[in-house]
Amino acid sequence: MLIERLSTQDFKALTELYRSTLLETVLPFWQKHSIDHEYGGYYTCLDTQGQVYDTDKFIWLQNRQVWTFSMLYNRLEQRSNWLEMAQHGADFLAQYGRDDGGNWYFSLDRQGRPLVQPYNIFSDCFAAMAFSQYAQASGDHAAKDIAIQAYNNVLRRQDNPKGQYNKAYPGTRPMRSLAVPMILANLTLEMDWLLPTDHLDQVLDQTIYAVMEEFLDAESALVYEHIALNGSPLDCFEGRLLNPGHGLEAMWFMMDIGQRRQDTALINRAVDSAIAILEKGWDREYGGIFYFLDRKGHPPQQLEWSQKLWWVHLETLVALLLGYRLTQRDDCWQWYRTVHNYTWSRFNDPDHGEWFGYLNRQGDVLLPLKGGKWKGCFHVPRALYLCWQHCQAMG
Repeated sequence: MLIERLSTQDFKALTELYRSTLLETVLPFWQKHSIDHEYGGYYTCLDTQGQVYDTDKFIWLQNRQVWTFSMLYNRLEQRSNWLEMAQHGADFLAQYGRDDGGNWYFSLDRQGRPLVQPYNIFSDCFAAMAFSQYAQASGDHAAKDIAIQAYNNVLRRQDNPKGQYNKAYPGTRPMRSLAVPMILANLTLEMDWLLPTDHLDQVLDQTIYAVMEEFLDAESALVYEHIALNGSPLDCFEGRLLNPGHGLEAMWFMMDIGQRRQDTALINRAVDSAIAILEKGWDREYGGIFYFLDRKGHPPQQLEWSQKLWWVHLETLVALLLGYRLTQRDDCWQWYRTVHNYTWSRFNDPDHGEWFGYLNRQGDVLLPLKGGKWKGCFHVPRALYLCWQHCQAMG
């Protein structure tokens, strides 16, 4: 479906597009192809047609799939097969996912034996999200305890996310990463039913300040990926790095908090930044959003800088629809229309289900996988669900 203009009928048609794609093609793809019936957990390395090409299990993606099916059970419809899908992963993760200190590994083999150490806190982040939603869905008190323990791990390690596994030499160029406060903002909202109100507000205040006052550059409205410990920009590869997808995802997290708090100033600042990021990150020659850029225009360090990734475009659709719903700003709608038309014509696979993840700069499919080490059952279904809800609210 291509969008040419704005009308109520557009939102009704978009509501149906997002609903049907989520329920009739994307979720059935994972339900059919991802379950490991012998050892538990999920396969995520799936080719175009859903055939398994590698059996390793990546903790981020295992937890994200538990979250997805638990969240839909909680917020959309209490389908027993969704809860069964979530339990299938939660049972496997509860048994094999952590070391003796309660830190979540990065990856396991098919049987659940550790492959890669718990070298950063993002496995813990997604474990907290997953088990929080699963505890709500199942009423399992043990799941609630796992969620709280993982969340406390994140808080404890947030100033040194990689801990003993940090390969940077200490003291020479210390820096902070956007990934920590942005994911903590979303995670804390996910955990709100388990957290005292004063703690929730304190963490949200901290994340808003970090994202909007330190990582967001006031002059350009762009969001830096790394900054110095004192909040100043750094003139090096990491310091000049822009990740448009991260910036846009962070901005819809900020809009979500602004909506919760009825903070129109925060919402509008987040929309301003989202538009600025798109103006900078959009490929004027071939269309689509660049994966990485150097804020000064130098050659980026990442060789994959010009690729077009599924999650970047999906998070952008969420940000723009939420921004438009909250502000009715025309620039949000115009950008939404542009990104929608590119995204739906390039990534969606109506023939075999799910979405392709990686395009080259020209917009052709670069890797024919539907899942792998980094792509699983998360960004596509989450974005489809959220965009469905936003369109339905406006239709």
